[in-house]
Formats: sequence, C-alpha cells, structure tokens
Amino acid sequence: MGRVAVVTGGTRGIGRAICEALQADGFTVVANYAGNEEKARKFTEETGIPTYKFDVGDHEATLAACARIEEEVGPIEVVVNNAGITRDGTLMRMSYDDWTDVMRTNLGGCFNMAKAAFAGMKDRKWGRIINIGSINGQAGQYGQVNYAAAKSGIHGFTKALAQEGARYGITVNAIAPGYIDTDMVAAVPENVLEKIVAKIPVGRLGHAEEIARGVAFLASEDGAFITGSTLSINGGQHMY
Repeated sequence: MGRVAVVTGGTRGIGRAICEALQADGFTVVANYAGNEEKARKFTEETGIPTYKFDVGDHEATLAACARIEEEVGPIEVVVNNAGITRDGTLMRMSYDDWTDVMRTNLGGCFNMAKAAFAGMKDRKWGRIINIGSINGQAGQYGQVNYAAAKSGIHGFTKALAQEGARYGITVNAIAPGYIDTDMVAAVPENVLEKIVAKIPVGRLGHAEEIARGVAFLASEDGAFITGSTLSINGGQHMY
C-alpha cells in the first residue's frame, strides 16, 4: 500500500484531478467532501477512492475524522488542503457570516487538517502538506475581501508551518491556481469570463489536471528540497 494522502474537497473539480493524479502515482488516496453524498458515491464508483464526509471548518469533527481515517486506512502522510467556498460580495454588501464562513472553511480548514496530521508526520520524520491558495489571494479581487484574505492567509500559514516542519522531514508548500475550467468558473457569466481570459497571457483557462500535476510533484520524493514555497499556476496572469 502506498502512502496515505487525504485531499479535502476531493470529489470534484481540482480536488478530483488531484486525487486521480496522486492515485496514479501510487498513493493510497482518501477524499473528503462536505455535502453532496450522491456525487461522492459516484466519485467512489468511478475511481475506487473512498470518501469521508466531514466539515473541515469544524475542528473537533476534523480531528475525529482524521483519527478514523488513520485507523481504517493508515497513517496520513500527505495532506492536500483543497476545500474552499465562496461568498462573494463587496464589503458594503458582505455580511459577517459571509466573512466568517469563508475564513472558517478556507483558512481554518488548513489549520484543522494540519493539526490532525502534523504530530504523526513528525514522529515518522516524513510528511507533505500542500495548501491550495489562489491568484486572488496574491493579487486581490474585487468583491472577494473574504476569499482573498483567506487565500492570502494560506500563503502566510504555509511559510510559517514550513519552518516548523523542515527539521522533521515535513515539507509545507502552496499552489496558487489562476482561473481553471471548473464548475465554479463555469458559473461566471460568459461576458465576464471573456474579459478574464483576455487578461491571461497564454490565452485560455487552466485545466484541473495542470494543478494536479503540481501537487503530485510537491508530494513526491523529488519535492523534498522544496518547502515554504508557493507555486503559481496561472498562465502568466499574475507575475511577481
């Protein structure tokens, strides 16, 4: 059996592509999901990857679920923090719940999953934590002060935790995707999407598989000397 990798928000979009890439590389993959049981069941039927339903924003539920995964599947050696939600709106229209919901899931989920897995990784002297940030956490985005703040927080979280894990063989990195052809982006009005693509130098949206290949590399033995880094995969839309 390969090393156990847990991918949050793993049953569709970028998360599904990450699960399939890690599975192809020999990892024993577990996918987390939050709500849609029918899609999760179909995902398992199609991929053979087991799913575990829990809210990554709930600290105790995450600790309990990860303990169950370790008991039923094996020690968690790779964590991919991919789960994320949006509650878009300008600051004037954004409710406090819109703010806290996004922070709780998108940033709090990273803390909760790392808290659940880090001690075991430290004991075994090997671990990979890969956090999915966003181009909008790097550059900001109108109408997304909550999402941009959470994703920007992920990049700082990554750098700080990387310093704690390095001596124990634990690497902590982030990937910042640009606009990818997922369901979330497909929901954007066509006229808005055209303007977005016009700003991408390579002239197209990214593919979920392109993000997944980045994750697979960082999770591999070849990525052992990379930690505290953010890999931007955005078609050149944001360079710095």
